[in-house]
Amino acid sequence: MKNEKGHLRKSHQHRGDLTGEYVFGDMGQLILLVIFLVVWIADSFVFKYSTFLTQYVSNYIRVPIALIVLVISGLLARAGLNTVFGKTREEPQVITTGVFFIVRHPIYLGSILLYLGFILLSLSLLSILVWFIIIIFYYMISRYEEKLLTQRFGSVYEEYKKKVPMLFPIKLSY
Repeated sequence: MKNEKGHLRKSHQHRGDLTGEYVFGDMGQLILLVIFLVVWIADSFVFKYSTFLTQYVSNYIRVPIALIVLVISGLLARAGLNTVFGKTREEPQVITTGVFFIVRHPIYLGSILLYLGFILLSLSLLSILVWFIIIIFYYMISRYEEKLLTQRFGSVYEEYKKKVPMLFPIKLSY
């Protein structure tokens, strides 16, 4: 769908409290998931082209760390999804509570950590390359969504951006 400025965005017409998202965001995520899984499975279990690091890092280290990352991933994504889509807010507002107090895009961070968890299991270097592309994709759609939020909420969202980091729970100061 195109908005008033002619930009493509996915609309949540049945939910006036939601601002919207990039129209190809869901499709892009699905395509990148399939690419990642094909590369990860092929490299980790079939060809083992770039998984040589597993001989240096024991399963007893990799697997527990990967499981912790995967659990955190699921908790972040679930909490973010429940906060955004779990209930309709009477008055549209910038969400700053819960996981949105830690990062502005906890659902995307949860997805990024999901991929990291799989990478930790096999230490596939080819998968890491795909993962970097995925991170860039999430950064780009996050920036787009933040433009929509800034247009809708103005200075309130700008202040929130100053206080809470975008994708990773670290605040870089310049």
